[in-house]
Amino acid sequence: MAETIVKIINRSANPLPAYATSGASGMDLRADLQTPIALEPMQRILVPTGIFIEIPEGFEVQVRPRSGLAIKQGVTCLNTPGTIDADYRGEIRVILINLSAEKQTIQHGDRIAQMVLQKVEKINWEETTMISETERNEGGFGHTGKN
Repeated sequence: MAETIVKIINRSANPLPAYATSGASGMDLRADLQTPIALEPMQRILVPTGIFIEIPEGFEVQVRPRSGLAIKQGVTCLNTPGTIDADYRGEIRVILINLSAEKQTIQHGDRIAQMVLQKVEKINWEETTMISETERNEGGFGHTGKN
């Protein structure tokens, strides 16, 4: 499998993001906190990671929820998948929300999200007066025309 080189600055005390297994597509992002964050039910917060990356042109990084955090604590990412564009150079921060009925605490070093590197195709528009028809055609959002 081909690997893409991505420059990284880690200003946290946490290890660099890494794949947990050889088949993993996402690398865990960890919270970089001075003090724990108590997240009330339905509260959302922007959590720093201390990570800065230089994404190569033609790629993006998607920030996605961690399934374990969602099922065990009811904490997930908003704006998901969050897109980090190739020309962004700021700190990666993750928008978390507590969807559980209880207060949840985020500690320094907690795995809060995962990031996935993706190729990006650019669109070159071709204006026209007609587009092709399909079996679904104008079948609306959430509607395939099948029962």
